Amino acid sequence: MRVGLHALGIGTGALLIPLMGFLPPDDERVRATVVAIADELSHDGLVLRYRVEATDDGLEGEEGTFTICSFWLVSALALIGEQQRARRLCEKLLSLAGPLHLYAEELDADSGQHLGNYPQAFTHLALIDAVMMLIELETTQAAARD
Repeated sequence: MRVGLHALGIGTGALLIPLMGFLPPDDERVRATVVAIADELSHDGLVLRYRVEATDDGLEGEEGTFTICSFWLVSALALIGEQQRARRLCEKLLSLAGPLHLYAEELDADSGQHLGNYPQAFTHLALIDAVMMLIELETTQAAARD
């Protein structure tokens, strides 16, 4: 029986497990966690930190999706071999950049409106890591085909 992430209290910080090398990306637990976050903690493909209705964080109301977490998901998906899914999410995120190609801390998944701190420096670091990882993996695959 599979237990949902929110029942376990798992948030998107778990995406850092393969990104920081705590466990290898080919570990089935890592793969299952990354896929579950993509499937259960996202709204229209963009990633929530956690389900606010299942977590007592002392705050009221809804949150937007967290942009850094969405870029972490791009990187984690790429690491576990879900490169097409990672690329689609990355392209979606790139299309949501602000007019100066900057990102806020959060995005409204329905409207694409930027919410919270703007610009958010940590988000841009995750963006750079995600794009570099996709480029590296695609370059490696292309070289292997040649």
